[in-house]
Amino acid sequence: MARNEKPESLVSSDPATGAEIWSGPVGDAAAEVAAARAAAAAWAAHSLAYRSEAVRRFANVVRKREEEFATLISRETGKPFWEARTEVAAVINKVQISIDAYSERTPQRKLEAALGNKIAVRHKPHGVLGVLGPFNFPAHLPNGHIVPALIAGNAVVFKPSEKTPATGELLVECYHQAKIPEGVVRLLIGGPDQGRALAAEPGIDGLLFTGSARAGKALHRQFADAPHKILALELGGNNPIVVWGAKDVDAAAAIVVQSAYLSAGQRCTAARRLIVEDGKEGALIEAIQRLIDRIIVDEPFADPQPFMGPVIDLQSADHLQEAWLGLMMKGGKPVRRLDRPVEERPYLTPALIDVTDIADRPDEELFGPVLQLVRVKDFDAAIDEANNTRFGLVASLVGGDPALYDRFWANIRAGVINWNKPTNGAPSNAPFGGVGLSGNHRPSAYYAADYCAYPVTSSEAAVARAAIGEGLRDPNLIED
Repeated sequence: MARNEKPESLVSSDPATGAEIWSGPVGDAAAEVAAARAAAAAWAAHSLAYRSEAVRRFANVVRKREEEFATLISRETGKPFWEARTEVAAVINKVQISIDAYSERTPQRKLEAALGNKIAVRHKPHGVLGVLGPFNFPAHLPNGHIVPALIAGNAVVFKPSEKTPATGELLVECYHQAKIPEGVVRLLIGGPDQGRALAAEPGIDGLLFTGSARAGKALHRQFADAPHKILALELGGNNPIVVWGAKDVDAAAAIVVQSAYLSAGQRCTAARRLIVEDGKEGALIEAIQRLIDRIIVDEPFADPQPFMGPVIDLQSADHLQEAWLGLMMKGGKPVRRLDRPVEERPYLTPALIDVTDIADRPDEELFGPVLQLVRVKDFDAAIDEANNTRFGLVASLVGGDPALYDRFWANIRAGVINWNKPTNGAPSNAPFGGVGLSGNHRPSAYYAADYCAYPVTSSEAAVARAAIGEGLRDPNLIED
């Protein structure tokens, strides 16, 4: 976990052991933005081919440091080493995906017009973009903003989560090692105060944020008087997974468990609500419980490798336990309890609770391994319950036929809708984003190219020709 030891320093600790793994001074948002501003014009002046080659070098640097990078991510976040390795692979793969996306989403176009004129559409970078990263994917998610921003010609000031500063520092080091100028990618270490300062800096031309809906709403208010600045919000979800008429109950249970408990439930795409047909859920719940009994919860480098590590810190574990108790006090019935196997560390066991009889279920993103079971009478009620949220990130249907999925897809309010697949594990070669409190209609992943550059339309002619045909007096009738 990470905490402020004193106003000018930050310390990051291993959530699995409590050992300190990193410390460093808190940065100055104004100074970092000024450095990026000084470097932005030269970077933008380079060709697209030059910038693309630069980020390819970055991918090669990360590839060479893959083991070191994955080890640090595991130590700082507590996620299993196998999972940290998949995150580093995603960092590498993001580069070519982003190059392809920029070519497809923001190409140069020229159209023929009358009299030999042309209409041209090209794209320009915004200038300096701030990036605020989360702790759950401390390399992959901010990298998903930074790489497209660099390809488009922007300079970047990146503030990692105060809970994962070491990973953020290593990510920026890899950019610099790839000979991307230090002024083009700047690192801002700090907590919420530094994040707010970066967002408020007059020298940034936009902010790209991944994090909680609460913080996203605050940023939206902060940017209300700055419509000239781009704001891309990638927020959380209270995501439903509906299991309906699944023929293979064990496969359905595996999809539910992966959706709810992967990364200890610390994914914005994690399933928070399991919606089933009342009276027909017995076999599914039994299969889910059998899998829960087999889940290994342990430190990241344990052998055999765990499915889940700890959550990010003690404060998060405490908050989840309080939320769990709140659900029980409202009438929730535990199916699998949320236990704390190691009292002084933030390990939690996978939990399942039946909240069907809670009349005023909290519409919150419980960012951890807590899955809420809701039983409904028919498929219309399942859709209504799935949409019974202010969020709208991901929804999955497990079971049914193509007609049922078509009905589900047409009526579900979410930015990612899956069939017979988990809620998590969204592909990077497709757009990613949500509606409601899950985002502000600026999808990331493949569509990040859309908010990292702006289109410029030009009407062009090689020779100036002009005449005014209407509204002028006859020159022969003008008196001297």
